[in-house]
Amino acid sequence: MIESELTAMTLKTARQDSVDSEGAGQRLDRWLKKRYPGVPQALIQRLLRSGQIRVDGGRAKADMRLSEGQQVRLPPQFQQTEPQQAGPPPDPAALQRLRDGLLFEDDWVLALNKPAGLAVQGGTGQRLSVDRLALGLVPAGQPAPRLVHRLDRDTSGVLLMAKRASAARALASSFEGRTARKLYFALVQGVPKRRAGRIDKPLSKSGGEGQERMRSDPLGQAAETLYAVAANAGARAALVVVAPLTGRTHQIRAHLAAIGHPILGDTKYGATKGPKGIASGLMLHAAELAVPHPEDETTLRIEAPPPADFVEACTQLGLDLGRVEAARTQLEARGA
Repeated sequence: MIESELTAMTLKTARQDSVDSEGAGQRLDRWLKKRYPGVPQALIQRLLRSGQIRVDGGRAKADMRLSEGQQVRLPPQFQQTEPQQAGPPPDPAALQRLRDGLLFEDDWVLALNKPAGLAVQGGTGQRLSVDRLALGLVPAGQPAPRLVHRLDRDTSGVLLMAKRASAARALASSFEGRTARKLYFALVQGVPKRRAGRIDKPLSKSGGEGQERMRSDPLGQAAETLYAVAANAGARAALVVVAPLTGRTHQIRAHLAAIGHPILGDTKYGATKGPKGIASGLMLHAAELAVPHPEDETTLRIEAPPPADFVEACTQLGLDLGRVEAARTQLEARGA
């Protein structure tokens, strides 16, 4: 069958979908995944690469930012699934945990202290995620808050969400343009020889969806991380304050492992069994986030207290969490 005939057949069977105000500002691939969760992500990517998904009649890349009113033409593979409709939260207990972790809210944004173990975005094998619970965080009739950045499933801490499409666009620009400042607390295996420093190691990704792992690669994407040791438990472990200057997948985890000090509990990046009596989870916490507020660009600074298992691990190791302030000051002096 010649290409023109194939195109004509696709047009006859294509579905047209319209981007509403809530879809404005989202990446095309993420909008499709959220709106059509029954269509595998790998298939979505393949259809985008082959030009079978079109926006306003033209070919579109996966990272294209959508605008309200745009028309998305979808091929026959989307005919067997209906767009995702808002429904009741899948797990009231999980939703209550998120509500209990509310750190800040106004008409533009809300910030949560995300618990470790809860994925931010739904995917293969993920029954629960923040984005699937998001509608339950606002009063009935209001649109669900949308994600503007991510945390790993096993990382706890500050997660910021936008309540308006314009806020989502402004915040996404902050994260992409590096005007968002982030600080993390980590418990690492051993003690870095340099008490403070910069890790400048490009990273590249290997592994498929759900199995991603980052590795140091001179040809990879630029990645920079600042760190300062706040306290140490002899030579066994250290409490480190970390400021990522870029936002690569697993950046902090990969960088700390690359200098020989993987995060406790991070077996993916080479951590061995932690000291006796220490919880086995990933000891990484997003402690602070500062961004320009989308309404007036004044600095919005959100802090999240570390979870109980992180605090208990510090207690067991004899590490004083109060010493993070001095380490924080060191990082600020270095440009964090």
